[in-house]
Amino acid sequence: MPCVADWLNNPFSIVQGIFAQNVPNSDWEKKVTEYFKEKLKENNATNWVPSLNDVPVHYLKPNSLVKFRCMVQDMFDPEFYMGVYETVDPNTNARVLHFGKYRDVAECGPQQEIDLNSTQTVTSERQTFYCVPVPGESAWSVVVLNPQFYAYISANQARVSPSTSYTPSRHKRSYEEDEDMDLHPSKQKEQHMGNSSGGDIHGCVEPKRLETEASAGHHLISPNCSPPLDLNFPLPGEKGPACLVKVYESWDSFKVNDVLEVYGILSVDPVLSIVNNEERDSSALDPMECMDTAEEQRVRSPPASLVPRIHVILAQKLQHINPLLPACLNEEESKTFVSNFMSELSPVRAELLGFLTHALLGDSLAAEYLILHLISTVYARRDVLPLGKFTVNLSGCPRNSIFTEHIYRIIQQLVPASYRLQMTIENMNHSRFIPHKDYAANRLVSGVLQLASNTSLVVDETQLEQGQLDTTGVHNVTALGNLITWQKVDYDFNYHQMEFPCNINVLITSEGRSLLPSDCQVHLQPQIIPPNMEEYMNSLLTAVLPSVLNKFRIYLSLLRLLDYSISDEVTKAVEEDFVEMRKNDPESITADDLHRTLLVARFLSLSAGQTTLSRERWLRAKQLEALRKARLQQQTCVNGNEL
Repeated sequence: MPCVADWLNNPFSIVQGIFAQNVPNSDWEKKVTEYFKEKLKENNATNWVPSLNDVPVHYLKPNSLVKFRCMVQDMFDPEFYMGVYETVDPNTNARVLHFGKYRDVAECGPQQEIDLNSTQTVTSERQTFYCVPVPGESAWSVVVLNPQFYAYISANQARVSPSTSYTPSRHKRSYEEDEDMDLHPSKQKEQHMGNSSGGDIHGCVEPKRLETEASAGHHLISPNCSPPLDLNFPLPGEKGPACLVKVYESWDSFKVNDVLEVYGILSVDPVLSIVNNEERDSSALDPMECMDTAEEQRVRSPPASLVPRIHVILAQKLQHINPLLPACLNEEESKTFVSNFMSELSPVRAELLGFLTHALLGDSLAAEYLILHLISTVYARRDVLPLGKFTVNLSGCPRNSIFTEHIYRIIQQLVPASYRLQMTIENMNHSRFIPHKDYAANRLVSGVLQLASNTSLVVDETQLEQGQLDTTGVHNVTALGNLITWQKVDYDFNYHQMEFPCNINVLITSEGRSLLPSDCQVHLQPQIIPPNMEEYMNSLLTAVLPSVLNKFRIYLSLLRLLDYSISDEVTKAVEEDFVEMRKNDPESITADDLHRTLLVARFLSLSAGQTTLSRERWLRAKQLEALRKARLQQQTCVNGNEL
């Protein structure tokens, strides 16, 4: 029976064995998938598989099994390949069958030639996705340290010295240094981990997933590629490898912006970069490939050292990206985890409310609404209306203060993926918000609003000053408004626009009422004014225990995934209550108020671990709404037309 090193370090040997035993039976492909699926179920074997999210590609063994947690940024046209092909030895006329699946380059011995006219040849189809690390993924989410994995590397030499397909920008280590790294894998770990902003809280440091960091324009200079290669990350300053993920089965179930976890065979063959070599012999290319433009060739065949290929054996679409939660909540073991956590939900909520109250300078009402916002999610769509979105406008924030920056840092420590969008005239006029199709390169060029589901987007409007929006700025503001109102982004395909539905939690921080639409405005009323805001916020983060912080993270992610319903009895009671409210105050109570109060009641119930609406939660929701409105009314009286 193959040992773990065989299927992990040399998966091709496993595939070859199954292929040889089952050819010409077409079931060999299914048996390969079943074999690896069973192996990954054994003793948390998924923890042994190196991740491209954590380990630089040049430290991974070519043709080994790897995993990658990623977002589908673009999808290319399906490609044909030789699933099975036959080679012949011209001297002996001996024939050998080979599999082409999971390979970029056909394997052929030195005395063998591929028989293109063989009747044994099977032409198959695969789909290529261009995948990037999840945009805005938080440092704590990325770094879930696994001592077993590093122990395995040390014992089994899974990590090798840098491959020939990678040209490091630093000096190479000596053999002795490499040997030292093998004996002390912690040194390797330290060398490839770097701090990100706010990432030093409780040891959360972001791994250095690539030697080179993308600049604001996402450009990386490759020795085989000129001009610089654009890795097409949606957010500026992102790090990590982009990958060409080649899927062989059920690719119709995946679409752009889906978050996937894939297990497959790593391919970094230098031959894959041939089309990027300006000095290449054009005759070496297939005539059909030459029909593509040079730009399209660069996109389809970037240097493998910068954009490795993964040939997928197993892939799944992720419900969430919180590593503290089970990947699938429907399994029996996961149900036990959920049940155990729900039993201690009440104290976790109380602690989180206290934590956020301190963060919001003593404002407990704003903290309540922030919790409701953080667990909100689009649970359904009725025609064009997204149900469950809860965009909060936190007004009353100090102008040009570091307060909003620190609020974002706290949110960043609580959610798996987030981004802070500073709403300045400069950013509005010069940033690329909306993804658009580049027909010359035949690819989707990313934009800031190409985000994974359940990403927290914090729009900082306190940075906005007087100025003139140009055409780009107007389009960007419009796109932000459409995202908030309809939870969709209209991607620009030049001749038409295509709607891409999304599920993004938007929090707007502003001084007065936001220029952008929102579902709920909460005016901040600080109860304390710390003399040193930065020191106050830093002490708040360092004071909370890591175990408590992890409970907050589980709490916010788990409650988003719970089902919720309202019984017929409660529905009738709510309707009667609303009719009474309209009678008492017909001028100010509208259908929008009913919709918002129902949303507040929904998230209040879920925040307490209740999946149905009770009379008590409905009354509490009405009370919160009354307090919020009274505060806004008071602000109107103070500032006149503030609202």
